[in-house]
Amino acid sequence: MVADLERAKENLIRHLEHEVADKRVTQAMRQVPRELFVPSEHYYEAYADRPLSIGFRQTISQPFIVALMVQALELKGNEKVLELGTGSGYEAAILAELAAEVVTVEVVPELAESAKRVLDRFGYSNIKVHIAGRTLGWIEEAPYEAIIVSAGAPSVPEVLL
Repeated sequence: MVADLERAKENLIRHLEHEVADKRVTQAMRQVPRELFVPSEHYYEAYADRPLSIGFRQTISQPFIVALMVQALELKGNEKVLELGTGSGYEAAILAELAAEVVTVEVVPELAESAKRVLDRFGYSNIKVHIAGRTLGWIEEAPYEAIIVSAGAPSVPEVLL
């Protein structure tokens, strides 16, 4: 079964390499074990190119969408990035492979705590996980060179612009 998971991962990465111009993004996705950011019942689906439930009516985003969003940031490696919507922590880990610092904010405390445990386990010392309060973002760490919104919203909040 582990061989099947590795084969699925390699197939996904090969597919993404045809769709994503920034090879650093696909390399970061190769480095981050997506299967450890999904609930155990989705372990063997981790490299399907689709969103998966992570509980609390939330999902881990489709890998293709993650790759496109991260690529759009055009990170060079020295940035501080704000991520809104930590979820499982998967995208934060990818961002941490490409940026100097990641500040990620989540409104569901259980997801923030779970993400922090997984990220700490892998030694991501350049990620700060915060539980969101009533304000949008994390002003205490501003300014940011890039902001990525991984949560649904009816419109782009003016404060982020």
